[in-house]
Amino acid sequence: MANYTYLTQSGYDKLKAELEELKTSGRQEAARAIAEARAQGDLSENAEYDAAKDAQGMLEMKISEMETVLANARVIDETQLDDSKVAILSNVTIKNMKTGKEMTYKLVSETEADARQMKISVTSPIGQGLLGKVRGDVAKIQTPGGAMEFKVVDISIG
Repeated sequence: MANYTYLTQSGYDKLKAELEELKTSGRQEAARAIAEARAQGDLSENAEYDAAKDAQGMLEMKISEMETVLANARVIDETQLDDSKVAILSNVTIKNMKTGKEMTYKLVSETEADARQMKISVTSPIGQGLLGKVRGDVAKIQTPGGAMEFKVVDISIG
């Protein structure tokens, strides 16, 4: 069974552009570093050559992973989403039942998650705990910091 990654159009475009950058500039830079190290002589004791080859291997692995994500990506049209319950791409306003503090997060795929932009992954403990909830529900979520309770205040799309 395929492991789909759900992305917004902008997330898909950003990932595709990053992949293209790695395939062009990244590969050229790796080849240049290997050529420079090779020019320094004996390869059997050349730490720079080994490091450059390792870096090239890591780059190729990252390219392969990104190609897999893009191949299994499903672009979601936000205009077709239902805001009656929490789902991927929902904006969810939650209230911490202990502190009373309200926060609004957007639930996104792992590749688009960015805490600074208040985007959390649907696979994170909080994301998983909120999925399927409706306005007024209280989600009891086990986080690395301990159990927490959040009340779903509002759900919106966009």
